[in-house]
Amino acid sequence: MKNLANAFPEKNDEELVNISKKFYRHLSDLFVEVLKLQHMRPAEIKKRYKLNNPELLSRLFKQGKSTIAVFGHYGNWEWYGCLPLLIEYKFVTVYKPLKNSFFDRYFQNFRSQYGTILVPMAKTGRVLYQYKSEGTKILLGLIADQTPPKREIHYWTKFMNQDTPIYMGIEKLSHRYNMPVVYFRLDKVKRGYYEVNPEMIAEDPSKLGPNEITEKHVRLLEEHIRNRPELWMWSHRRWKHKKPEDK
Repeated sequence: MKNLANAFPEKNDEELVNISKKFYRHLSDLFVEVLKLQHMRPAEIKKRYKLNNPELLSRLFKQGKSTIAVFGHYGNWEWYGCLPLLIEYKFVTVYKPLKNSFFDRYFQNFRSQYGTILVPMAKTGRVLYQYKSEGTKILLGLIADQTPPKREIHYWTKFMNQDTPIYMGIEKLSHRYNMPVVYFRLDKVKRGYYEVNPEMIAEDPSKLGPNEITEKHVRLLEEHIRNRPELWMWSHRRWKHKKPEDK
């Protein structure tokens, strides 16, 4: 409720409670959908998980371009692991290894069951260089709304009405490897059914200035959340760092 009140100061208590109730219903759906996904056949997944505008990714693939896919903790992001069933690219996602080795192995197996390749965050650059050297075209999935550790904060912006530190990896990697950046707008049609709508952020990163790619993907996610706030993950401490006065 504190997160919601800070993000939507224009809403009254009744409106905020209504969002929270919808959020918890969605969160319950999310847990069931994740359990179901572990035993679902590809044919069934394709009925429940649609990729709209596949021509956008297909065009970039045929041009020989590896591409960055920007996600948020919105809808059921775990279903992004099904993307290898729908795209031509080799799908690679970056993740933070969990301290608990049992759960780390569990989530690695779960998220890779349909062909997704998981790469620890610390090895991202090395793996990208390897794929580029091999001429392998990849779709690199990056979560945009992770909170960076305090020592890794290099950029602040306004997000959901609050000063928010943003990871700069999406922008840095897109410039370094000349990778187009596409925002993946995930929409929940109904319980257990989703649609993904790719939207271009930067086809040629070299034509955009400093922080421009970052601001573009932040604003798209913010608009997405404001449209249906109950589908974003509100239930943990989103804003844990205070912006220094000199920033």
